[in-house]
Amino acid sequence: MNTFGNVLTAMITPFTLTGEVDYKAAVQLAHYLLANGSDGLVVAGTTGEGAVMTAAEKLQLFAEIVNAVGSDVPIIANTGSYDTRESVELTAAAEKTGVSAVMAVVPYYNKPTQEGCYRHFSAIAEATSLPVVLYNVPGRTSLNLDAKTVIRLAHDYDNIVAVKEASGNLVQISQIARNMPEDFMIYGGDDSLTLPILAVGGTGVISVAAHLIGAEMNDMIRAFKAGHVQEAQRLHCHLLPFMQGMFFTASPIPVKEAMNLIGQPGGDFRLPLVHASDAEKETIRTLLKEYQLL
Repeated sequence: MNTFGNVLTAMITPFTLTGEVDYKAAVQLAHYLLANGSDGLVVAGTTGEGAVMTAAEKLQLFAEIVNAVGSDVPIIANTGSYDTRESVELTAAAEKTGVSAVMAVVPYYNKPTQEGCYRHFSAIAEATSLPVVLYNVPGRTSLNLDAKTVIRLAHDYDNIVAVKEASGNLVQISQIARNMPEDFMIYGGDDSLTLPILAVGGTGVISVAAHLIGAEMNDMIRAFKAGHVQEAQRLHCHLLPFMQGMFFTASPIPVKEAMNLIGQPGGDFRLPLVHASDAEKETIRTLLKEYQLL
């Protein structure tokens, strides 16, 4: 299959001051991101504070964004959680909203075995005809999805087509790339490792920083794929402080504050996340000015 593109932005979810999902602002933001370097969007994921949204809110958000941007744009719905049954039900419902694919995270908190992970993702894949993206982020789930499990899933299920790899383990990512079906996609889940992951067989990135530097990140990936490695390296080194700066405190706090500062609809947070402190906002403002974004 064709890829979902080079840069998929893990879109923030704007909330109102009273804590409701601001669907109008989310649609506005989706249009902005797609006009500024994003090839597609991941909706209601970690960066989108999906863990504190209800299933009904997620489904409405999926539908409104798809209806607004059209079915030709890759819109990937986060439907995974620590509960397999809940993930299966949300996946089946999400398919009816017109999204392009679903993404499912490694179950967090309950720490299943690798066999448990295999059965979890198998159940999700069997619940939908949509492409499924596995999401491995041990720093948040406390559990790594082993390369052997990813490879087994990809070979056993035709609709498991990609992994978002945020383990930071380039050897593991290399093992996945070496043993996968030819059209399997590996997306980096750590902005600052985008170029190294491309070098070992990656497809692109599911990015946080792309909210603000999406076009530049896409330029870097295109340069690498065109064989212009030195140009890709130059762009990587230039963008690195910004990519790291979006994670100096708990994500998505920096990126939401940054979007609000540049006049885009970052919106409010839902507890337990809170706004940045005054000192943190000044750090974000300084970074934006350094990159001529403010």
